[in-house]
Amino acid sequence: MEDLYQGGGASYGQNDNFQRLSQTIASNIKKISQNVSSMTKMINQLQTPQDSQELRNQLRQIQNYTQKLAKDTSSMLMQLMKTPTDVPANKLSRDRLRDEYMATLNAFQAAQKTAAQKTKEDVRKAKAQSINIGDPFALGDRPESGDSGRSYALQQQMATQSEAELQQLEERERDIRQLENDITDVNSIFRELGTMIHEQGSVVSSIESSVEYASHTVEAATRELSTAAGYKNKMRKNKIYMMMILIIIVAIILIIVFAR
Repeated sequence: MEDLYQGGGASYGQNDNFQRLSQTIASNIKKISQNVSSMTKMINQLQTPQDSQELRNQLRQIQNYTQKLAKDTSSMLMQLMKTPTDVPANKLSRDRLRDEYMATLNAFQAAQKTAAQKTKEDVRKAKAQSINIGDPFALGDRPESGDSGRSYALQQQMATQSEAELQQLEERERDIRQLENDITDVNSIFRELGTMIHEQGSVVSSIESSVEYASHTVEAATRELSTAAGYKNKMRKNKIYMMMILIIIVAIILIIVFAR
C-alpha cells in the first residue's frame, strides 16, 4: 500500500496518485458497506432460535476486520483530502468519497451499538439466572438414597454447565468491552475527519476572501488606471488646443507685419 502514498512533484504524478488512492478508498467503502450488511443480519439473529456461539464468533471476526478496514480507510481519506489537485472532477470525487465514507461509518457504528446492547442484555439475563439457580452442590453433600447415583450425576452436570456458562459470560463481557472500545475509536475517526473538514473549510473561506479582495483590488486599480488615462488624454488635448491657439496667434502677427 506504500505505492498509494508515493507521488511526484509533477501535476501528472499527483493526479495519478490521486486516482489510485480514490479507487482504493471507494473499494474499501464498498467492503465496509457489505460487512455492515452482513453484521446487521447476524445481529438480527441474536436472541433468536438461530443464535449460537458460532454465530457470535463470526460476528466478532467480521466486526474486528471491519474496524481495522475503517481505520485504514480513514487514514487514506485524510491523505486524499491533503493531496493537492486542480482538476474540478477530482474535487467532486473527493467530496463524494468523504460523504459516502461518513455515511458508511455511521451505519457501522450503529450496528456496533446494537450488538453491544444485545450482548449486555444477554449478560444481565445470564447473571440473573445464575442467582436464581444458586449453588448446584447445595442439594446435599453425599447421596444417601437409592437415587443417589442420579442425584450426584445431576449435580456434576449442573456444575459443568455452570462452568461453561460462566466462561461464556466472561467471553461476552469481553465482547462488550471490545465493542465499546471500537465505538470510541469510530467516534475518534469522526472527530478527526470533522476537524479536517472544518480546517479545509476555513482554508477555502480564506482563499475565497483573498480572491474577493484581489478582485476588488484589481477593479479599483482598473478604475484608477482608467481615470489616469482619461486625465492624460485630457491633458494631451489641452496641449494640442494651446498649440493650435499659439499657431493662430503667430500667424495673425505675421500677417499684420507683412501687410505693412
